[in-house]
Amino acid sequence: MTDQAVEAEVGRARLRKEDARLITGQTNWTDNITVTGLLHMAILRSPMAHARIDRVDVSPALERPGVVAAFSGADLADGLASLPCAWPVTEDMVHPDHPPLAVDEVRHAGDPVAVVVARDRYAAADALEAVEVDYTPLPPVLDLEAALAEDAPLVHADKGTNRCYDWPLRTGEDFAAVRERADVVLKRRYLQQRLVPSPMEPRAVVAAPLSASGEYTLWTATQVPHIARIMLAMVTGIPEHKLRVIAPDVGGGFGSKLQVYGEEAIALAVARRTGRPVKWTESRSENFLATHHGRGMIQDIELAATRDGRLLGVKVGLIADMGAYLMLVTPGIPILGAFMYPAIYKMDSYEFDCTGVFTTRTPTDAYRGAGRPEATYAIERAMDELAAEVGLDPVEVRRRNWIRHEEFPYTSIAGLTYDSGNYEAATEKALALFGYDTLRAEQADRNARGDTVRLGIGVSTYTEMCGLAPSRVLRDLRYGAGGWEAASIRMLPTGKVEVVTGTSPHGQGHVTAWSQIAADVLGVPFEDVEVIHGDTKAAPQGMDTYGSRSLVVGGAAVHHAAVKVVDKARKVAAHLLEASEQDLEFTGGVFAVKGSPEARRSIQEIAFEAFTSHDLPDGMEPTINAEHVLDPENFSYPHGTHLCAVEVDTETGGTTIRSYVCVDDVGKVVNPLIVEGQTHGGLAQGIAQALYEEAVYDEEGNLVSASLADYLVPGAPDLPEFVTDRTETPATSNPLGAKGVGESGTIASTPAVVNAIVDALRPLGVHDVRMPCTPERVWRAVESARKEASA
Repeated sequence: MTDQAVEAEVGRARLRKEDARLITGQTNWTDNITVTGLLHMAILRSPMAHARIDRVDVSPALERPGVVAAFSGADLADGLASLPCAWPVTEDMVHPDHPPLAVDEVRHAGDPVAVVVARDRYAAADALEAVEVDYTPLPPVLDLEAALAEDAPLVHADKGTNRCYDWPLRTGEDFAAVRERADVVLKRRYLQQRLVPSPMEPRAVVAAPLSASGEYTLWTATQVPHIARIMLAMVTGIPEHKLRVIAPDVGGGFGSKLQVYGEEAIALAVARRTGRPVKWTESRSENFLATHHGRGMIQDIELAATRDGRLLGVKVGLIADMGAYLMLVTPGIPILGAFMYPAIYKMDSYEFDCTGVFTTRTPTDAYRGAGRPEATYAIERAMDELAAEVGLDPVEVRRRNWIRHEEFPYTSIAGLTYDSGNYEAATEKALALFGYDTLRAEQADRNARGDTVRLGIGVSTYTEMCGLAPSRVLRDLRYGAGGWEAASIRMLPTGKVEVVTGTSPHGQGHVTAWSQIAADVLGVPFEDVEVIHGDTKAAPQGMDTYGSRSLVVGGAAVHHAAVKVVDKARKVAAHLLEASEQDLEFTGGVFAVKGSPEARRSIQEIAFEAFTSHDLPDGMEPTINAEHVLDPENFSYPHGTHLCAVEVDTETGGTTIRSYVCVDDVGKVVNPLIVEGQTHGGLAQGIAQALYEEAVYDEEGNLVSASLADYLVPGAPDLPEFVTDRTETPATSNPLGAKGVGESGTIASTPAVVNAIVDALRPLGVHDVRMPCTPERVWRAVESARKEASA
């Protein structure tokens, strides 16, 4: 036997294993799945934002060619319970019923009303026009503040209010007292526009019954197959052990597939009624109307500070748009942000209040960052305003307030324990890469000349809580599930490795990264590791993928499971080599006796010995396979500094990003290429909120930006070249030392861009531009400031 020279995998820029299938078209999207006897379903949706359903007649659709069945909400009501909300954030939260198919009332444009089932998707879609529905219009509820008035029309009349909940947090000194002693009190209001997540692959579902045994298989484009299985069992009444959920290849999610949707439940109900498999694939226009939206809130933030720019306290008040119904974690999304408004800063007082409000719009829920981009936006915009108020450079005002590297671990005013970080190092590296002082000098020169194209410089220093995991913390927040993650490792007789993970990737690169982690611990080649995921039968335990939790919880579970495999293999090796376990060294996948290097066995040989079981230690099971379920004790806290330079044409309002630099600290990096890809994608979505994207409703509650023709998703030509770099302070909450990266770019970039725009225009008297900062809005802000100055 020869030595195995295995290069360390963790930290290596491996090309992704997943990509070969993706770029050669050998993928298996849900819409690609074909089952014998497959039917297709189409859904009729309400054209009105709010109306009473007086009559639904599906019988004319049954006369259309190819139609097999058609159902109204009343037809399926007996077999379908209300869709779940897993996060009742307060004991008295108002939680209305949410039928998968509307029965008595529709509450947003796009609310499903009837379903038609046909032999092909085109026949099903064509037959929708034959379904007859009579509506009585009801008043729409659109304005968040007006919805809270006593005489406001109600989204859910049986609840008697549009107020979903009030959630307060008070820490540190009394804010009123802190305000009294402050030299500077600064109040600002920011609006977080609604966003449509817009993954490349729309939602799709295939439900296949096995009538003889009462079993069902559900293929669905989801981030959460394990959670979906539990929730859909509850909604449909199908016993959990009779329901298998598979997430095949999934083309992005960004939080929009962290959901249990009515269409999944309807597909199962239709499969049960017809006894045949059924498929539904969302159109892009349906995606805009029926897939949940993100953001959507009013933010009032107040800072109390000294004249030299030192923060004393922060007060935040939110009015958050729930939309028409509570989806899986709708009410909890703003609450996640509650812990992030203090950000990286020290202060004596923090006060937070959030009011959730029902409206007649598409429900909101998680969108990349989920509460944390909103928090970072408000505090970072306000810190720039504070810098202007006290006459300091925006970087300097942050330096005076941030937690210093020698103070970690640090318990923030919001009660989170930040385990590690170095904000100074990330900022200094970013400033050097950006050429900050040079750009400031250029800006001063151009302002002095009165240039019509103004240079603006935006700063965003952030941290985030991610790795949504500690189950006891989730309990305290009234979240309805745990945050653990499971992994198991099977050493096959031939020495190959199967890693079974409870995470469910949809573009993140788990197969590659998990292979690297397992290969390093086991000392086997990267190519010899296969990763199994996204199937509740093949990977029965898991809490799935969201909140930048996969690596720091799921990847760490893989590491722990691999260590257990090595520990089991050590016992066998010691027995075979007639040595004590303590006398064995394990390097490069080989056990060797200290001082006797010729006495050795590889882990692959041990795997075969376990398979044959011819000579194992007495009492030992004939396997070295292992599993681990990990429940971390803390979140992980990536951080970084993002700097953006923009040029703003004051005559047209046009904004061009001239340069963008970000230095992020995501702890130990498993695969730099994956980190770079996640960073670029996150930056694109954060910049999109700042400059391009907004879900716009008219006064009747119709979504007018209901297609990609009206909703501006930027492409590569719309974005600048990014300069990215990293610092490294390892996390202490997991054995990898890793922190999340999937949401960092989105969290940090939005305020960096808007701060840059406002910085460019501040000499003209502009202090805010509402997102998205379109040319028209920028131009109007400039014109308004000019008129005010000349008045």
